[in-house]
Amino acid sequence: MSTHSYKELLAQREALEQQIAAARKAEVTGAVQKIRGLIEAFGLTQDDIFPVAKQKREIGAVAPKYRDPTTGQTWSGRGKPPNWIKDQDRSQFEI
Repeated sequence: MSTHSYKELLAQREALEQQIAAARKAEVTGAVQKIRGLIEAFGLTQDDIFPVAKQKREIGAVAPKYRDPTTGQTWSGRGKPPNWIKDQDRSQFEI
């Protein structure tokens, strides 16, 4: 069984959290100073450190290859075929 009361443990936790925050702040300050020194020493730019991500290729709409003569609906030939062309000779619907 613990010899510390609940309130004592909470007080210890609060003291530890304050120590953790102070230690982090000191280490972050040191890290930032080191980083700034390296940037200055090597003449680095923001693009050197944080390169722009490659642009994604834009996928555009594909031109339709088939047209339903009765409704005028079109289909590119990709994906699931619509009911109006399903199980039929596609050459009669070519645009």
